Amino acid sequence: MSRTAGGGRVRAVLLLVLAGILVAGCGVTRGEDEGLHRVRMMVPNSPGGGYDLTARTAVKIMEDEGITGRVEVFNVIGAGGTVAMARLMNEAGNDDLMMMMGLGVVGAGYTNGSTARVSDATALARMVEEQEGILVPANSPLRTVDDFVAAWHADPSAITIGGGSSPGGPDHLFPMETARAVGVDPKAVNFVSYDGGGDLLTALLGEKITAGTSGLGEYVDQIEAGQVRVLAVSGNERVPGIDAPTLREAGIDLTFTNWRGILAPPGISDDAKAAMVEALATLHDTPAWKEALVKNGWSDAFTTGPEFERFLEEQDERVSSTLSELGLA
Repeated sequence: MSRTAGGGRVRAVLLLVLAGILVAGCGVTRGEDEGLHRVRMMVPNSPGGGYDLTARTAVKIMEDEGITGRVEVFNVIGAGGTVAMARLMNEAGNDDLMMMMGLGVVGAGYTNGSTARVSDATALARMVEEQEGILVPANSPLRTVDDFVAAWHADPSAITIGGGSSPGGPDHLFPMETARAVGVDPKAVNFVSYDGGGDLLTALLGEKITAGTSGLGEYVDQIEAGQVRVLAVSGNERVPGIDAPTLREAGIDLTFTNWRGILAPPGISDDAKAAMVEALATLHDTPAWKEALVKNGWSDAFTTGPEFERFLEEQDERVSSTLSELGLA
């Protein structure tokens, strides 16, 4: 073999290696039919919470359906999602990262004095809406929502309400708005914040709190097993499979829904954003996702593009004004 031929082969190998390095370093990649690669999904609260359930459900379906490659799901805990939101904003330009989020992250930003706003990140898609519920341990003496309201009126300080979000999140805003609707001073509400539905469930089953307010999808198993009872749900209609009235049925003039969506860091490439949105749209159209909506009591709220961007801006304004009215912001 000539030295020239050998050198040519070495150069060819080096070019192939270099090409591989360049491809690996270009952020979100997409094979011919293999979906997104190297993407990670950040969850802004503890395992077992609503964000965690929604994220892991979405990721499993995307992996099973071949919409993506393997997606790492990881939890960043702290301040009701504010820590995760700060990390997302600090990852500006990172094409490999998505974050599950929702109303709780919006509120936590305000109550924790953060300057990071969800409307400043890259909006990918709103995925679901979910009713809140008023939950009590199975052996609670409060059998109906009327019992709960009567006890609340009698001594607001004696009724400890837990929620899996920080002040400003859905589990906090819901009992505050319910209190106002039934004539209890929201400032007198004895509210305890937990970092996600998993921690809230532990407190509820351990009877450390009188009641919990949370999305119902997180507690399907416990409700079915009779460990937790639902006194009322917050939407316009009853939740299939749950024996509980709406607040309006119980004579309380209020409806309330939570929502969850997915963001990416600011400043990502147009190609990366388009690929992520396409993957989420494909997820949304799968039968498996439709089954997950029914199983978890979620309502389809899929929205992308400018409509979702405007929605995030409206949510910033909604939470800011509500917290100001309550004297919390």
